[in-house]
Amino acid sequence: MTTARRWVIGLVVLVVAVVVAVWPRQGTEPAQHVPTAARDGVGRDLAAARAAAGLRPCPASATGGAVSGPLTNVRATCLGDGTDIDLGSTLAGRPALVNVWATWCQPCREELPVLEAYAASAGAVSVLGVQVRSDSADGLDMLAGLGVRVASVHDTTGAVAAALRLPAYLPVSYVVLPDGTVHRVEPPTPFRTVEQVRDTVDRYLSTGA
Repeated sequence: MTTARRWVIGLVVLVVAVVVAVWPRQGTEPAQHVPTAARDGVGRDLAAARAAAGLRPCPASATGGAVSGPLTNVRATCLGDGTDIDLGSTLAGRPALVNVWATWCQPCREELPVLEAYAASAGAVSVLGVQVRSDSADGLDMLAGLGVRVASVHDTTGAVAAALRLPAYLPVSYVVLPDGTVHRVEPPTPFRTVEQVRDTVDRYLSTGA
């Protein structure tokens, strides 16, 4: 038998052995597929994270009056207690500052404590944080670590981002007027002081720009 023939026979034997090894056997359980939601942390017990964060309650929905503006019928999940809220009716009839953030956004981490200080100051309008494109449990952990208790919602479905026409960059802030009109704060520079926040809010409330 020539060397070439021996090499071919050896290769055939090796291929057969590999096929036998990987061929599914009756009764063998298939590998379990881990759902994307589970890998992303969705569905975890958030009770401990919520307790540690101690966020202020999400604003209650306004009673009576027409709701208008881009946030009408837009729903999100309150980070503090997991309830589903309608942002349009929640923010209707009163001015508010909406700040959009994510856990991977470093400027957001630097800006959120400033917004916390503003929210706790006299004469501040309602401040609502909107967490996007990141896991809610991680968001709660981040807020707890920063000592930020601003009422916040999680944009679970992306509906808030779509309604606000969220740009590619973060953080982004919006001033919502009592009639539901929404103004994106320009220029999109993160707030560094409480005075900056106050001046910006006052400017949009008085002139709309």
